[in-house]
Formats: sequence, C-alpha cells, structure tokens
Amino acid sequence: MGWGMERIAMSQEERDWLEWLKRAQDGVVTQRYASERMGVTDRWVRQLLARMEEEGDGVVVHGLRGRASNRRIAEAVERRALEIVQQPEWHDFGPTFASEQLAKQHGLEVSKETLRKWMMGAGVWKSRSRGVRKKHCWRERRSCCGELVQWDTSTHDWIEGRGKGVRYLVGLMDDATSRSWGRFVPADGTRENMGVLWEYLERNGRPVEVYTDRHAMFAVPPRAGESTAAPGGRSADATGAGAAGAGNRVDCGVFSASEREDRAEFRNGSGPLSEVLAACPDQGFGGRQ
Repeated sequence: MGWGMERIAMSQEERDWLEWLKRAQDGVVTQRYASERMGVTDRWVRQLLARMEEEGDGVVVHGLRGRASNRRIAEAVERRALEIVQQPEWHDFGPTFASEQLAKQHGLEVSKETLRKWMMGAGVWKSRSRGVRKKHCWRERRSCCGELVQWDTSTHDWIEGRGKGVRYLVGLMDDATSRSWGRFVPADGTRENMGVLWEYLERNGRPVEVYTDRHAMFAVPPRAGESTAAPGGRSADATGAGAAGAGNRVDCGVFSASEREDRAEFRNGSGPLSEVLAACPDQGFGGRQ
C-alpha cells in the first residue's frame, strides 16, 4: 500500500521556520528561543504550532502563494494604458514621462516601474543598461616653470563679429604657473604656429616638454594599420620637428577628442581675452591668467 505525499514549494526562510517550529514542538528548544531565531514574537510561534497540528508543514507557507495580489491593477487598466502609449504621438515617450502623462491626461494612476514592465512585455520599450561613466582623474600640475608647456589652437569668434578673420588663437601656456603667450592668426597652419612658438621662446626660453594634440601639423599621421600608441615612432613634420630641434620633447596625442578637460583655456581674470584684445586683434598677449 502506497503512501500519498504532497510536495510543498518553500523558500529558504520558510524551511528555516519549519525547522525551528519542529524543534520547539519536540521540546528541543523553547518557544521563546525559536521566536528569537525566527524574528517573530513567541505568541506567533504558539499560533503556528497550533495550526501545525491541522495544516501540517504548509503552515509556514504564505496563504497568498500562487494567488493574484489583492492590490493588483485591473487588466482593463493595463489594456487601456498600453493602447494609449502605442499611439503614434506617444512613440518617443519613456516609462517615466508616459506615466506622468497618463495620470495628467487620462486619469490613469500607474507607477513608472509598473508601466515599464507593461511596455517591455508589449515590446514597446526596451531596457537600457546604463554604462559606467569613466571617472576623469585630474593630474597634478608640474612643480616648476618651464617643465611643461601646453600648445594648442582655439577656433572661436573671439571678438564677436567685430573683426574679420579673427577666429584662430594659437597659444602656449606654462603648466606650473599658467603664464601664457598667444597670437591671433589668419589660419591654423605650420607657419603661424612656428611664429607663435618662436615668440614664446624669445620671451620665456626653451621649455623641457611640449604637449600638443594629434594634429598632422605636429606629427605625421599613422599609415593604414599602424599603431598610434607610440606617437614618437615616426618623424614629425615641420612644426613638430621645429620644436624638437630646439631641444624639446614633443608629446603628441595628449588631447584627444574625449580628453579635453586638461586643455588650457586662454582667459584672463575678468573674462575672455576677446574682451581685452577687441581693439587690437592683430597683437599678441601674454601674462598670468
């Protein structure tokens, strides 16, 4: 004769509860001790032990297991909400904004997370994993004047349309002191950059290192399939060679498109240098920021 057995699905917490209840029932531990281990009152333990005589091991399983929640939103509301968000004028609404508009325009109070689940189930919305933002670590400035000079060209309408051709500002800035020298030039070319570099050398002497960007003016672009990891691998063109010929170490590729935070901005204490040089755009500038 076979014995009928009932399979009861339990979580780990429910299995632990059942174990403590059986120990209390057998007298191995006291009801108070079992209540402390279960995180409930000893009165609740006594009630569970009394029900355990009639219901068996299933007493630890929640009574709503496998049943719909009493707070579940009606299916008619879900269908109505999905009909609205699938309309053409709602095609670019995300769950958060759509939830706000449903409540405002149609009186449907649905949380953004519930609406997100509905929209994903209907294929209206796809979850997007948030990428981890790369943290930019600021480097320390050089300790002495002349150790490092940043060299770059800024393209901007510097004097706000009050002059012709004043868009290119070639500047060099000392990394330790922020002392800078620059000049407005008609074009960002080798001749103009070499002229500004020469003026800087005459005024401040030769720096130890020069930081530039990856412009072809400072270094020969890599050939197809050639690595850019070592910018000094090929010979520089006229501008880079001129700086290197003066005894400088030219570091190219420091300022890529996504690494512009360390670039020098040529401003004085009161505002953009365009305010200072509006009356004389053909003159250079120099001094401390």
